[in-house]
Amino acid sequence: MDIFFLLLFGHALGDFGLQSDRIIHNKNKKNNPDSWYIYLTAHSVIHGGLVGFFTGSFILAIAETVAHWLIDYGKMQGRYSFKVDQVLKIVCKVLWIVLMVKGIA
Repeated sequence: MDIFFLLLFGHALGDFGLQSDRIIHNKNKKNNPDSWYIYLTAHSVIHGGLVGFFTGSFILAIAETVAHWLIDYGKMQGRYSFKVDQVLKIVCKVLWIVLMVKGIA
């Protein structure tokens, strides 16, 4: 359970503590059609770095970066709500733990 708490902490830090209004605005394709992907990628890499730091797994760091990017992109495209976005990200944390326990990552 320690690692789960640390992953939740990293998620809260990345999505609420480290994400500035500038990033929130500019990672949205509708607000920043020329370079939205740079902001979205930077934000996602922060999350991947936090997962990598807490798990010690480069594979999970990359998986988190990709998953976070795709989930945020879907939310910004209006495919689902903020609440669904947050649930999907927590489900990813559970999946990372399962992969660690099984020795896959």
